Amino acid sequence: MNLFKRPKPYPITKEQVWEAFKLVRQKGEAPGVDGITIETIEADPEKHLYPVWNRLASGSYYPEAVRQQEIPKGEGKVRVLGIPTIKDRVAQKVITRELEEITEPKFSDNSFGYRPNRNAHQAIEQARKNCWHYAWVIDMDIKGFFDNIDHGLMIRALRYFTDRKHIILYAKRWLKAPIQLKDGTLIQNTEKGTPQGGVISPVLANIFLHVVFDKWMEINFPDCPFERYADDIIIHVKNEPYARKVLSAVSERLKECKLELDPEKTKLVYCNREGRRKKSKIKVQQFDFLGYTFRSRKLMTKDGKLMFGFSPSISRKSARRIVAQCRDLGFHRWTHMDIHQLSKALSPKIRGWVHYYGKFHISGLKTAFLHLNRRLAKWAFNKYKRFKRRKTVYYAKLWLRQTSKNYQYLFPHWKYGFTP
Repeated sequence: MNLFKRPKPYPITKEQVWEAFKLVRQKGEAPGVDGITIETIEADPEKHLYPVWNRLASGSYYPEAVRQQEIPKGEGKVRVLGIPTIKDRVAQKVITRELEEITEPKFSDNSFGYRPNRNAHQAIEQARKNCWHYAWVIDMDIKGFFDNIDHGLMIRALRYFTDRKHIILYAKRWLKAPIQLKDGTLIQNTEKGTPQGGVISPVLANIFLHVVFDKWMEINFPDCPFERYADDIIIHVKNEPYARKVLSAVSERLKECKLELDPEKTKLVYCNREGRRKKSKIKVQQFDFLGYTFRSRKLMTKDGKLMFGFSPSISRKSARRIVAQCRDLGFHRWTHMDIHQLSKALSPKIRGWVHYYGKFHISGLKTAFLHLNRRLAKWAFNKYKRFKRRKTVYYAKLWLRQTSKNYQYLFPHWKYGFTP
């Protein structure tokens, strides 16, 4: 047999690698430790992608180090991400797509995070409905989930779904990939943790929590519905004593799997659907989930009557994040633009805020967009000398208010009534 034509031991095709690259290219992400960008690979795909396929199909593929990067979380905190190289992301996408075909039919209907055709709005909607039928919620927070996933247990959970050797082989190698710190120092990965930022990390996290939590919960507490988005978990329970029992059992289960709940962030919440008329002495009557705050609030019924209901709206933390992003953009200094150019630059971001946070109780965006309009008025004040000469932003606000009446659709939030 000609050794150069010997078949590869693993069933990975060049087409899979090319399709994976196209999906990675759509994200437009930053390069890894090798400095190779998406544009570099596009210029000569055969040079860069052929070795990826050849090594994946032959079993000789080893990932490069993961570049560590910190991104702000808000309130002075940072989230540490691990950024693989573009070629490693392509390789991970190949295995991720293969894994998704295996895992999707088996995953729980209560799992929503990082899955095809499922999103955060669906999780929030299900939580909203369950809060109307169940009086108590367990708001869970797993301490350092991604940093504490045990590698041995992770591979055991992976074997629950598949026995394909190449998937297990490369999952092990990605879990063990070294990490490059900001100063360039390389550290070897330990026996636990998977860096956030990898293409395969979300599906591995879903696999792990499906075995550790979802399946276990559905077997042991089938009368307690839940919503899980990655490691954000909400459990619905009928009464307080039962809620404490479920919380204790979940805590023990996580300890068995080398995880633990954060005692400061995990809490029992009473879903007060009747305003202040009942159980007003209970301290915790609201919780945050996926950027929304669930609490008792006045709602309008279909026949125009007011009633109390336990419903989601944008959280204060999310609203502060929008305000901070407006401040960091500094668009009030973009005086080289006219208002139409400014609208074109800002509209994608504003539409994103409206689309995500306006899905439920859109009026909750009032505070954030009030600040946005103030920034727009400040831009007008800096842009036009006639406002500067008067040394007050008041007349800039009047001009912006009139502009919003004449051009209601100029900025996306104006058409929803959030005008200056």
